[in-house]
Amino acid sequence: MPLADYHLHTPLCGHATGEPAEYVAVARARGLDEIGFSDHCPMPDLAGGAPFDDWRMRPSELPRYFEMIEQARANAAPFPVRLGLECDFIAGREPWIEELAGTADWDYLIGSVHYLAPDWDVDNPRHLSRFTASPGAVEEIWTLYWRAFADCARSGLFDFLAHPDLVKKFGHRPAGDLRRFYEPAIAATAASGVALELSTAGLHKPVGELYPSADFLALTHAAGVPIVINSDAHAPEEVGRDFDRAIAAARAAGYRASARFERRARRLVALPD
Repeated sequence: MPLADYHLHTPLCGHATGEPAEYVAVARARGLDEIGFSDHCPMPDLAGGAPFDDWRMRPSELPRYFEMIEQARANAAPFPVRLGLECDFIAGREPWIEELAGTADWDYLIGSVHYLAPDWDVDNPRHLSRFTASPGAVEEIWTLYWRAFADCARSGLFDFLAHPDLVKKFGHRPAGDLRRFYEPAIAATAASGVALELSTAGLHKPVGELYPSADFLALTHAAGVPIVINSDAHAPEEVGRDFDRAIAAARAAGYRASARFERRARRLVALPD
């Protein structure tokens, strides 16, 4: 299968299992051409030294992350293992992402939106009650999310953007035509030149759908936005999971190629039939 899987995590994030070599083995067994690791970026500790949250490596662990990926590369050669990072876009913290960008020869940096407020990661089930807190809560949450997503795209910090409609994870959608959310975000993405991820992870969340939706994907194709197909794997057996469904969705939206990355340079490779 002439595809890569660039959204793979490591145990350093605290909620993934398996060593990089195990992810490589599954990728090879499933016929992928290459893979890349992109664990959740470290964030500066909070005042008093508390960790930013409980689902990412600490800043002091970044050297260990580099060692893990370098060892995986050495063991897998000549099979390509790319070095990436999934970076949370939080308005006002762009200088931290710029600092991280200078710490290694990254193959790609992924931008993602999880936080709508300092204490609110929108995909965390701890905050699920926020979606039903008031009659207009879902509309408000979607407005906040897509505004942040557009800002993430406009930042110019990233090579592609992860799980574009993550806000639907628990199945909550506002009433009416959702293009009012999609179109401004896609316009910002197209203007920035950044690619978008088509993620199979959503198939295994309460919403039971690919990220993004078919309607969103059709709009991104019409806008000329390239895609990259990923699994967001947190365990070796998830590498390349459901890529047949992602390929079918991409082709139905009009795509015939997906993106590859090396040293932050992008090229396109034809999708399998």
